[in-house]
Amino acid sequence: MVEFGMEAPELERRLVAILAADVEGYSRLMHDDEEATMAALSSRRLVIDDLIAEHRGRIANTAGDSVLAEFASVLDAVTCAVEIQKAMAEANETAPDRPMRLRIGVNAGDIMVKEGDIFGDGVNVAARLEGLVKGGEICVSR
Repeated sequence: MVEFGMEAPELERRLVAILAADVEGYSRLMHDDEEATMAALSSRRLVIDDLIAEHRGRIANTAGDSVLAEFASVLDAVTCAVEIQKAMAEANETAPDRPMRLRIGVNAGDIMVKEGDIFGDGVNVAARLEGLVKGGEICVSR
């Protein structure tokens, strides 16, 4: 029998709306011009982060071009997703040489929280929904 001497921390569980977003074709954009892509992503992330906070969301995780956020309200999450897509379309109009299109999935589900990050089937479904759509689109679970 192996003992590790530490008990796993108790996980908090809650029901939330999860927004998962990433940039369509991000690897290709990075391959074409890393510096310009990073600059464009950074400016757009400022807008995305502000919109998430404005709609009472909390960013749970980011990695590269992806954002994972949780909301207490499904309406807030969906409204935020729509506002993000509008803001990205406007940014693409003002910077047509560096278009960046987001794919967004929104799902209501049970999550586990560990050290501020969120896990669980609810998160997995949101990520799968995001993967089903094209840039500029939103997929919302029933």
